[in-house]
Parts: sequence; C-alpha cells; structure tokens
Amino acid sequence: MEELKAIKEQLNKGEVEEAIQKLNIYLSNLDSLHKDEADYLLGNAYRKKGDWQQALNHYQQAIEINPESPAANARKMVIDILEFYHKDMYNQ
Repeated sequence: MEELKAIKEQLNKGEVEEAIQKLNIYLSNLDSLHKDEADYLLGNAYRKKGDWQQALNHYQQAIEINPESPAANARKMVIDILEFYHKDMYNQ
C-alpha cells in the first residue's frame, strides 16, 4: 500500500511517465494486493496524458476487480467528457 501511495504522489507532482512505469511493474507482480487501486491510478495517469482509451480500459479493469472502486465514477466522468456535444461549437 505504501508503494501505491508513493506512486500517487508522483502523479500529483506530474511525474506521469514514471508513475505509469511503476504501476505496470506493480500490476505485473502476481502477488500484488490492491490491483484495483493500481488500475485506477493507471487510468488516472493515462487520463492526464490525454490517452482516453487507455484510461477507460484501466478504469474498467479496476471496476471488474472491485465494483465499488472510485474508478466507476472516474470512468463515467471520462465518458461524459468524450460524449460532450455543444452544437454551437460546430457552426463557427
């Protein structure tokens, strides 16, 4: 859990690439606990990079492990952003 806390701090500092690398290593370890939280953080990292598809994929993986994960809210927000439609913006 401490490792995930440190990675979360990296994300907050904007060290996205480093956090992604560490999270991928963390998730590759079969004995890792809190994989739902790691996938949620990885989704956040990809969202910060603007890689919406990877963000959605990792949020979904977190939800499959733990339906009560904060990834459910994050996934919904990303979908809302991607589905946003403002008809006036298309007439400029």
